[in-house]
Amino acid sequence: MNFSHKWITGAALSSLLLTGCVSKVTEVEQYSGYLSNYNNLQEVKTASGGTTMRWVSPSWNPNAYDTVVFNKLELYPAPKPDERVNQQTLTDIQNYMTSKVKGTLGQKYRVVSNTSAAPAGSKTLLMRAAITGVNAENEGMKWYEVVPIAAVVGATQAATGHRDQDSTLFIEAEIIDAGTNQTVARVVRKVFGTTLENESQKITAQDFKAAIDKLNVDLWAFIRS
Repeated sequence: MNFSHKWITGAALSSLLLTGCVSKVTEVEQYSGYLSNYNNLQEVKTASGGTTMRWVSPSWNPNAYDTVVFNKLELYPAPKPDERVNQQTLTDIQNYMTSKVKGTLGQKYRVVSNTSAAPAGSKTLLMRAAITGVNAENEGMKWYEVVPIAAVVGATQAATGHRDQDSTLFIEAEIIDAGTNQTVARVVRKVFGTTLENESQKITAQDFKAAIDKLNVDLWAFIRS
């Protein structure tokens, strides 16, 4: 095999690997275990133009409820901040998402922080949501630890070893009918933030704010219907 043939073969294999890395949805092996189960999730398009894995009960009726129990987005599993994604970044993302979700839910429902705060006789939903973990593949097949935010290798500048990267956030959520304790919806979502120049650039909450805003467009479309 001559040099050019080897180079073409290597490039093709690299392309296949990179294509896998930048999947638009969460892969099964990346599910965190946060949800009660992951049965029957299907890939669907969202109101904002994104793609998500989702299951919705045939009985789902957003107008049948007047209250939602939601405290905050969790970080699951327990985060392990590093030099690139520090604790302040995790906290800032968690707080921004929590504020946005509460604001969106509050446009339709009464939002309370726990079930005991729901008024007697209310028709109540319980929403559980978390920023979950992902293995991030970087240049040279380096693996980052499981953390709520990670960088995924992009396909540009691969020949030089200086690749652009997609900042990526993974979300899992489920909505439960508090009266019956039956889950009415599950969502597993992969969210792309801003493009980073290389594997040294720190990830900040600002990288995800526009993407989080789009998530709430989708949440509003889901509960408004």
